[in-house]
Amino acid sequence: MESRTKVLGHPIHQILVTFPIGAFGLSVTSDALHTCLAKDEFEQTATRALDFALITAAAAIPFGVVDWLAIPRGTRARRVGRWHAIGNAALVGLLATSRILRTREGRLSAAKWVSGASFMLAGVTAWLGGELVGRHGIGVSDRHGLDAPSSLRRLEREASRGATKVADRRARIPLPR
Repeated sequence: MESRTKVLGHPIHQILVTFPIGAFGLSVTSDALHTCLAKDEFEQTATRALDFALITAAAAIPFGVVDWLAIPRGTRARRVGRWHAIGNAALVGLLATSRILRTREGRLSAAKWVSGASFMLAGVTAWLGGELVGRHGIGVSDRHGLDAPSSLRRLEREASRGATKVADRRARIPLPR
């Protein structure tokens, strides 16, 4: 089932989720390094990465909702998508909780535990997202396969049609002798 929201032929949701996933991984890694090495730079990096994860997750959510709404009701893919969304909503809530705890004096340890626990939930929701794409073909082009055309092919055809139209117009314009 093709994604309903694409850029250059690729699903926007699948593109955008890489940003919060990477930022969240950086945040948890930085928390672990701060715990082991006690360097303030790691605490600051974890907090900034968490901010970026929350912002980019908020950007990805609407595109996921649009794609989920296009999945036919009563299908396993729709149920998996619902659990993926519920899990990610809980995940964003946990990340926001961790971020709020970081602003409170003496709550950094609790914030790290919340982030660590949410990291396990992120593994589950990522697996569910992979199930949607890999098993159910959600967000996969209807023209997929080993010999599928480039996602840019349609753009190339439109551009060449535009160039042909310009060439046709030029051909009809009489040139001065």
